[in-house]
Amino acid sequence: MLDDLTNKLEGVLKKIRGQGKINDKNIDESLREIRRVLFDADVNYKVVSKFISDIKEKSLGQNVLTSITPGQLIVKIINDELIKLMGSDKAEIKFSDRIPSIIMLVGLQGSGKTTFSAKLAKYLKSKGRNPLLAACDVYRPAAIEQLRILGKQISIPVYSDDNEKDPLKISNAAIQYARENARDTLIIDTAGRLAIDEEMMNEVTKIKNALDPEEILFVVDSMTGQDAVNTAKTFHDKLDFDGVVLTKLDGDTRGGAALSIKAIVNVPIKFAGIGEKLDAIEQFHPDRMASRILGMGDIVSFVEKAQTEFDMSESGKLEEKLRRNKFDYNDFLSYMGQIKKMGSLSSLISMIPGANKLVKDQDIDDSVLTKIESVILSMTNKERENPHIINGSRRRRIADGSGNPIQQVNRVIKQFEDMQKMMKQFNKDKGRGIMKRMKLPANLMNEFKA
Repeated sequence: MLDDLTNKLEGVLKKIRGQGKINDKNIDESLREIRRVLFDADVNYKVVSKFISDIKEKSLGQNVLTSITPGQLIVKIINDELIKLMGSDKAEIKFSDRIPSIIMLVGLQGSGKTTFSAKLAKYLKSKGRNPLLAACDVYRPAAIEQLRILGKQISIPVYSDDNEKDPLKISNAAIQYARENARDTLIIDTAGRLAIDEEMMNEVTKIKNALDPEEILFVVDSMTGQDAVNTAKTFHDKLDFDGVVLTKLDGDTRGGAALSIKAIVNVPIKFAGIGEKLDAIEQFHPDRMASRILGMGDIVSFVEKAQTEFDMSESGKLEEKLRRNKFDYNDFLSYMGQIKKMGSLSSLISMIPGANKLVKDQDIDDSVLTKIESVILSMTNKERENPHIINGSRRRRIADGSGNPIQQVNRVIKQFEDMQKMMKQFNKDKGRGIMKRMKLPANLMNEFKA
């Protein structure tokens, strides 16, 4: 997530932190590099100009010039300005007292509206809402069926009408269905086009005027960079939408859309899509995103995700087994299963301060854990419960059964042994918590590189 931007900015910030004295010359040199990095990230040129100007003005203030650590103070200024650029505070989604509260999703075709509508429905359901999805994209042949499939996966009903071609009529019927079936939130998936055209804009404007939704969310592919900003401005001029959703942020290494869109349309970014799974959605926190961009991680989100996804009763069982030195491969499987529930490895790494440096220039994906699991699942129950009995012949059989070279089986076993030692050490420490129980050896993810 924003890896290219992060790596380039880290290089600039390292130079700034090393400055013993701050003056016009080295500030200008640093800001020139930051400007170049932001332009490479496809950030809007007006946004870049104001951003650089604001940093320079504050960096030349008396507090910085007289500071014992001026470099560190300038890094803080850059962090603060990044937060301001992306919206300062997180923006909550609005609901009304009427039934149902209506949330309308708009955007171009291919932006991820349909998938995000299901993600949002699942997210709101986890927050205690009772959502209904409405399939109002009557032009894209697979859109309605796609939404039905997604709705079934998350056990949320989808209102659709294959015989009706008027999206407004479908929306009105969905409202009535929601009222009759105690659905307090209606999420409307509208149609998009490959490019903005008058027919599409008139259609979504008509739906907006008729339904008066509590929220209109503009969904945009963050990987389109500057084009995302231009499209957002056109939609906002027509619809005056309430919030932005950045999809595919996990695949965006540049960050132009994330850093530009709020400043151009003056509307908060409310959600980010961070993966293909239906729980890969985050509320957008400008301060946490700024921290990630500057390579400082996002421990708050990491812990929140852990607290949400980790089965604490299962963690308690693992901790008890650790106390008795009974941690085996079955426990290791359970442990990895809980980590996988937290999201993709790449998104987790971006939250841990310094972790991106450990795996720099390496392609980290979820198949790493899957391959490790294949090794463990190729063991017999006796071997999993008694790791010490795994000798050379057993290792060869496990390698054949899992489809991995024996060298990689050996590495998994070595990593497991290292993890046992680490867990025993943590068991001795006072004040251990969920972070320590979850920590995975840094090089575990690198063992199955192609």
